[in-house]
Amino acid sequence: MNRHTRKFAFFFGMILAMSIAIHVFAQSAEEQAVLTPIHAMFEGMSKRDAAAIKAPTLPGGTMVLMRDGKPAQMTFEAFAERVGKPGTTQIEERIHNPLIRIDNDLAVVWAPFDFLVDGKVDHCGTDLFNLVRVDGRWMIASVADTGTKNCSAK
Repeated sequence: MNRHTRKFAFFFGMILAMSIAIHVFAQSAEEQAVLTPIHAMFEGMSKRDAAAIKAPTLPGGTMVLMRDGKPAQMTFEAFAERVGKPGTTQIEERIHNPLIRIDNDLAVVWAPFDFLVDGKVDHCGTDLFNLVRVDGRWMIASVADTGTKNCSAK
């Protein structure tokens, strides 16, 4: 192969690899729409704003937080009041590599998460969100998560 042919093959290969990566990792507009209420809830949590935490949730929805093998259940309203209280610590929840499944007006998001307090990971685990589309808007119907302090293995 001459030098120009090798350059062309290299650049063609790079473009092909990037287009495959973009296709594999890009989220569709509908998947992004499903993630919007989740990010809105996280933003409300980081601002400790109870109304913003509740806004993307379905009224009457619930959470199940698994801690040390025991479920802690609460309504979104109770969670929002608990997290929405003023505090001096900065909190932030981040999800990674969400697995999103959508069927008409029902969606599920399964994603590993890190929960940060003052910029450091406090606990981690997996979030499971059930969402429904109501009047064209995705809303969180329920949340379940696992939580552990042993985050070094993740």
